[in-house]
Order: sequence, then structure tokens, then C-alpha cells
Amino acid sequence: MKRRNTPFFHRVRPRPLALMVGVVLATASAQAQTMPAPPPALGQPAAAPSGPWTLQAAVDYAVTHNLTVRQSELTAQQQVAVTRLNRAALLPTAALNGSQSFSFGTNKDPFTNQFQAVNVRANNFSAQGQVTLFSGFQLRNTIKQGQLDAQATRADVEKARNDLSLNVASSFLQLLLAQELIRASEARMSTVREQVSRSEKLLKAGAVAEGNLLDSRAQQAGEERTLVTAQNQLALAQLALVQQMNLDPANARRFEVVAPTLPDPTQLAIADAELDPNATYEMARQKLPEIKAAELRVLSSQRNLEIARGAYYPRLTMAGGVSTGFSSVRNQQTLRTDQFTKVPVFELSPSSPTGIVPSNFVTVQPAFDVLPYKFLDQLRDNRGEFLQFNLTVPLLNGLQTRVGVQRAQINIQQSEVRAEQVRLQLRQSIEQSYADALAAQRRFAASSRQVDALALAFRNAEIRFNNGLLNGTDFNIARNNLTAAESDMIQAKYEFFFRRKVLDFYQGKPLTL
Repeated sequence: MKRRNTPFFHRVRPRPLALMVGVVLATASAQAQTMPAPPPALGQPAAAPSGPWTLQAAVDYAVTHNLTVRQSELTAQQQVAVTRLNRAALLPTAALNGSQSFSFGTNKDPFTNQFQAVNVRANNFSAQGQVTLFSGFQLRNTIKQGQLDAQATRADVEKARNDLSLNVASSFLQLLLAQELIRASEARMSTVREQVSRSEKLLKAGAVAEGNLLDSRAQQAGEERTLVTAQNQLALAQLALVQQMNLDPANARRFEVVAPTLPDPTQLAIADAELDPNATYEMARQKLPEIKAAELRVLSSQRNLEIARGAYYPRLTMAGGVSTGFSSVRNQQTLRTDQFTKVPVFELSPSSPTGIVPSNFVTVQPAFDVLPYKFLDQLRDNRGEFLQFNLTVPLLNGLQTRVGVQRAQINIQQSEVRAEQVRLQLRQSIEQSYADALAAQRRFAASSRQVDALALAFRNAEIRFNNGLLNGTDFNIARNNLTAAESDMIQAKYEFFFRRKVLDFYQGKPLTL
């Protein structure tokens, strides 16, 4: 039965995305750089460049234009805005108020408190401010928590870039793998066509039976199907890469990449002290953004606990304000210095029928002019100011503060568990990548020896088949075995470089080939 060629990207177990981001830059440092096109408008795919893409150029372009990365960047900017808002909560609050009212009929003057049957127009203006003097340090802890969350979101942006870089690298390597499988299939197709042509000539000469020619043509049809399958894989990998880079899919056929020259995996060391998984883990733990984000969120949850505990403390605020107003029915009396009124003074007289009689004395009373009270004068004269302090001491609020503190303590434990999970996944991924690199290197060496042996066996079978000493079934089996071994060797080669560059990335080494 013919072995099915499955790319190693689909056969290996999935890994965390950030683990294998090192391959993004692995083949790029020794390549010529291709300048990407300018950024497109948001949501609009960009046109493909004229020249072929290197892996580095493809990654840089994808990181700049991918919408998922843009969304992460906007989320980080939003968190920065929240941090500014938390810091502004320390500032006083102030407001200006103004109103105008109209009253008809019997109304009370808002300034004299006298009822008058007259239409009244009144204005009120005020300015108020308030500042929190003490709130159990909740405001300051909220600011510190916001700063930690902002740093965590920036680390999330780096992780999103790493994830995208891995996806681009995976599609890029899938494309290179498909190209190499196509080249191998085309080479076999050339050999099969020569075999068919040779069989036709031998049949005409009567040297072989017609069944040999039919078997050769059947083998040619099988190789054509294998070639078409590899071409389909190439088209799909190319389309996936174009979509991840946010390029126009219509330009996928013109999309070209630069294929690097990869050395023999057996000549590269993997089982040495420099690539020890424990040392690699210690280096990666200090650099990876997901580790940093998890640790920052632990600190953020601790600040959240301090915020919850702050509700136990009293709250002290200070408020102040100024107000004034105007009333249309209020008048202003002005003393007239040039006019006085003489008023007689009466005294008691029992003999008088009225009980009082005029005396020889008179009093002088001043005269007043009643003038309209001007708008600005009333605003100045009606001004009032206040200053107050408010102290709130929490006594009982339905255990909300106590439960809030308990929930904050549980959130700290959850954050610590999540951070430990991230570190554990990192360690497991490094150890798995180390084991996979060793296994891929050994499999490549074994596949290389198998290909050499099967190539000799196939040449022997081909000679026997051309001389009529071997039937078509056995000849096809020999060819299929060689094809499967070649495919397995190619896949092992790419898997080795994939895993090896991951380890190099965690070691902080220059990712060059």
C-alpha cells in the first residue's frame, strides 16, 4: 500500500504559539531584505511586492499589517487611557451650574422670602468643587494596578506578534516543504517518463511484454497524482501565508518566496550542554512576554486586594463652593439727602377724646428712591460661600467589604496558578522541542541511509524490470518505497530545523543558518 505523505506540520503535536516563534527569524538573517509595501488602510489588503519575499520581510510585513496585532495594540492603548483616568481621580472635581426660572401669580421672592402677586424671573449661579482627602489608599492602589495592567497588555501585544510570527513561519516552511516535494516529484516524473519511453521501444522490439508498458504508464499516472497533491499543498500554503500577511488573495499566484539553503542536519550538534533544557528554560523565563504578563497580573491582583481592604477605612472629603442669584422683583432703596419729611409727634392726653394730642415737637424722616436692582449688582450682593468636610465611617454594609476582600484573595491565588501554568507549559514545550529536535535529527539520519539503500535497490529493480526479469507489481513497490523514504527524509529535515531554531531562540542566540 502506498504511503501517504503528510507534512510534519500536521503530524506533530501542537505547541504553544510563542514557543516556536524563533523560526521566524531563523532563515532571515543571511538573506537579502525585501522592502515591504506601505501599510494599507485599516481592513484593506495590501498589494503584493514585485520581488520575492524573504522570511524576515514576510514576518515584518505581517506584524505591521495584521488586524489581530492591531487589535492588541489598540487594547494596550485603551489600558493606557484607563491608567491616565485612574491617575486623574486624585484631582479635585469642579462644576459650574446656572439656571433661570419664571414664576407667575403669587410667588415667594427667593431672596426676601416675601410672597408677592407678581411674575418673577430668577437666576441662580453656583460653582462647586470637591476633593478626596483620604479613601483608604484606594485611589493610589488603583493607579498602581492600572500601571501593572498596562504593562501586561503591552506584553500581550508582544505575544500577539510572536503568535502571528509563528503562523507566518509555519506557512512559510509549509510552502518551502511543498516546493521541495514538488521538485522531488518532478524528478521522479522525469524518470518515469523515460521509463515509459524505454518500455515503448522495448515493446516494439519485442524485448518485453506489453504488461511492462502498462505498468510503467500506471506508475506515471500515480506520480502525476502525487505531483498534483504537492502542487495543491503549495497553493494552500501560499494562500494561507498571503492571508496572514493581509495581502490581496488575488495576487497569490504572483507571490514568490526566497528559499534558503539548509545544511545537512546530521552535521549540526543538538545533544550538547549549551542546549540543555533547564538552562534554556531559565533564559526563556526571563524574556518571554507571556511569562512577564502572567507575573504582572499576579501583582495586579495583589493591588486589587489592597483596594478591597481600603473599604474598611473611613473616607474623608472636602467640598466648597460659591453661589449667587438674581430676582426681577427685588428693588433697591436709595437715600435722598436733599429731601426730608417732617412728622409731628403726639403725646398722651387723658382729657382728649382720642387720648392723644399734638406736641410741640416734630421728627424728621429721610426720603428714599425705589430703583431697579441691577443684574450685576444683585450677583455681587447675593454671593454666598461655603466650605465643608465630610467624614464617612463604614460600620455595616451587608458584608460586601468582607466578601470583596475574600474574592480578591481568591483572585490572587488564581493568578498565581495561571502564572505557574504558563511557566509549566514553557518548560514542557522546551523539553518537548529538545526531544523532537533529537528525534528529527535521528530520523533524518536513518531516512538518509534508507534512501541510499532503497535507491540502490530501485536501480537494480529497474534493470531487472527493463530486462523482463521483474514484474510490474514488484517494480512499483520498489519505487513507492523509495518515494516514501525520500518524503520522510524531507519532512524530518524541516522538522529538525524548526525545533533547533526554537531552542536557539530561547537561548537568545542569533538565529542564523
